[in-house]
Amino acid sequence: MIDVLAETFKLAQVFTISRGSRTETRVITVRIAQGGVTGWGECLPYARYDETLDSVADQIATLPANVTRAQLQGLLPPGAARNAVDCALWDLEAKASGKRVWELAGLSAPRPEITAYTLSLDTPENMRTAAAKNAHRPLLKIKLGTPDDMPRLEAVRAGAPNTKIIVDANEGWTAEVYSDLAPHLVRMGVALVEQPLPAGADDMLAEIARPLPVCADESCHDRASLPHLKGKYDVINIKLDKTGGLTEALELKRAARAEGYGLMVGCMVGTSLAMAPALLVAQGAQFTDLDGPLLLAEDREHPLRFDEAGVHPSDATLWG
Repeated sequence: MIDVLAETFKLAQVFTISRGSRTETRVITVRIAQGGVTGWGECLPYARYDETLDSVADQIATLPANVTRAQLQGLLPPGAARNAVDCALWDLEAKASGKRVWELAGLSAPRPEITAYTLSLDTPENMRTAAAKNAHRPLLKIKLGTPDDMPRLEAVRAGAPNTKIIVDANEGWTAEVYSDLAPHLVRMGVALVEQPLPAGADDMLAEIARPLPVCADESCHDRASLPHLKGKYDVINIKLDKTGGLTEALELKRAARAEGYGLMVGCMVGTSLAMAPALLVAQGAQFTDLDGPLLLAEDREHPLRFDEAGVHPSDATLWG
């Protein structure tokens, strides 16, 4: 039996990117019960990919009650719906077998990973205050993506002078704006820039200088994306809501590494339930961005633990 539930979690504060703001996150929780055990998973339907709570629930409703993980890959496309079901099936298999998901997947035991903490798009003054408040963190990710981002970048660097910074433009720049900003990003010690140009208009990245690593986010979904990234990107951002679950995320990780890409593992603004499987993919990645629970005012029971060592692997009572 596949049970689908829409749930809302309040954010700790308004979260803004170049496409808009939100005060809550609305997720789909999937529970699959078989043989006296229940596995569960979470996804976040994303409007950028034409997903809604209803459309994702409708996709899941087309599945047979006893669907297997192998069957699932061909029944639903990459995206949020398949992610929640895939992760629930991994959790179900782990509980039924008495093993952890990492064992079933043939992976080494996971360890904590240092995660980025995201500062949302705001005025330079507010971003400096937020950066100073979080200057103790080893990695900050700042949301940019407007033509007027230099004062924001300078403000964050002033607020957190010793912290490693990555920048996420969320498709908000043009090639001209990025080319103007890139030398300043290097000057301020930015380690990575995510998706500077729109996914449908990123061919210019193969023609302009890339003085710091450029990461594909909206341009990279699953293994089928890789041929379109060649010559344009240095790093890919793996998100389970884009790959359609842990199964494809692990395959994308292997394929991207084989082609020489650096790896980042990211998330939508979700709960610890969504971060737990992603943390298995994040093992050994150059950048981990699984701070979703840190942005929430409330989280699941048995949440992931965050401390100076990073985000810790989940307890089996949460997932996997």
